[in-house]
Amino acid sequence: MNVVLINPYEIGRQPFGLAQPAAWLEREGCTVHCLDLSIQALDPALLASADLVAVYVPMHTATRIAMEAIPKIRTCAPAASLCIFGLYATMNAELFESLGVTTILGGEVEPGLVALVQRLKSGAGDTQTVKTVCLDKIDFLPPDRDKLPPLARYAQLVLPDGGRQTVGFAETTRGCKYLCRHCPVAPVYHGVFRVIPEQIVLDDIRGQVARGAGHISFGDPDFFNGPGHALRIVRALHREFPHLSYDATIKIEHIVKYPDEIRELAATGCLFIVSAVESVDNAVLEYLDKGHTRKDFIAALAFLRTTGIVLAPTFVAFNPWTTLEGYIDLLRHILELRLVDSVAPVQLSIRLLIPQGSLLLDLEELQERIDGFDHATLGYLWRNPDPRVDALQREIQAWVMQAEKNSQSRQAIFRGAWERAHRHTGRPAPDLPQLQAGGPVPRLSENWYCCAEPTNEQLASF
Repeated sequence: MNVVLINPYEIGRQPFGLAQPAAWLEREGCTVHCLDLSIQALDPALLASADLVAVYVPMHTATRIAMEAIPKIRTCAPAASLCIFGLYATMNAELFESLGVTTILGGEVEPGLVALVQRLKSGAGDTQTVKTVCLDKIDFLPPDRDKLPPLARYAQLVLPDGGRQTVGFAETTRGCKYLCRHCPVAPVYHGVFRVIPEQIVLDDIRGQVARGAGHISFGDPDFFNGPGHALRIVRALHREFPHLSYDATIKIEHIVKYPDEIRELAATGCLFIVSAVESVDNAVLEYLDKGHTRKDFIAALAFLRTTGIVLAPTFVAFNPWTTLEGYIDLLRHILELRLVDSVAPVQLSIRLLIPQGSLLLDLEELQERIDGFDHATLGYLWRNPDPRVDALQREIQAWVMQAEKNSQSRQAIFRGAWERAHRHTGRPAPDLPQLQAGGPVPRLSENWYCCAEPTNEQLASF
């Protein structure tokens, strides 16, 4: 049986979400091909011979791209069974059913993919829609990355001196034990996370190092869902590859809670930690159920600086509770905490996404600001009580996109956002003659974002 696995987009990562299913399906005797639409085009000849096409939707942008790709896939592979799988699959089941998808899988998707292949082999077909979220423990296999484009074509590590390194991408867990209200993981996994065995993770990374990776980016929703598991892996990596560096995503509350473990990350090669700070407004943090306060964020940043690990904070700068003064306060914190160079410009413009199933919908405080679900953007429409805030978001997003196209520095882009924000209040912006930006920091060449509406530029990539 010929199977084509397709990844629309995953912020520059070589997707574990294709490599793991590929291994399972090959064990079933399938001939598996992988396409990554972030760097490859749809191949009509490959699709024409497919018995099954399965599209991976790990994030909102991938889902929006999949909406555009599926009609073209159906044209190229009219006889193939069509499956959608990943975090955003079951959340958007109605959409995918309307596009002719007959199998929709969430959570631990590999058993469902194998069951689909077995049904097709038996001649049972897929005349009825199957929707499944599996949260059972599964036996992970060594992922098959051989069918994916080489690592050099994915995001790279950009060093402070301008140098670049090839990056490998690994996962040590799936799901998350936390229930942040805006997070897309929570409606699917409901506080469950699954550990990928240490030896499989290590073997996966060894293979990527052999393919040229000098840095590993851990893609877990939270690297410290299981701190002991994470530490065993980085200790083993450091013993075997002492010059290998890495980054991870960790909650602010974990940075505060596990200082000794964080110091060990620094000692084993961690260059930076991505953390979803989201806001410096404690009321907003409470609405999002983030588990930290503004004070915790500032304390975590100060602590990380003692270790040498860079904090790469992410924000949902525009949400239903954002005010003009609140946005300026966020910029002021970024400035005063010397984070200008550490904050990717896209983070200054992100507007909160409220997808199907979002736990935010349980908030009474949000109901009066929601205008219904928009099937075009796959999110609930919401408005800020102050129309100037929504106008500012549109202006900041357009400014950031254009400035990045023109290769402007993060400092210049921040200055532009600072001036525009103050202009919307009707008063001049305080002068910023010398930005205390903190200096260049290690980062990936693709911006990290998650709980946000995609920009026009991200959609245009397809």
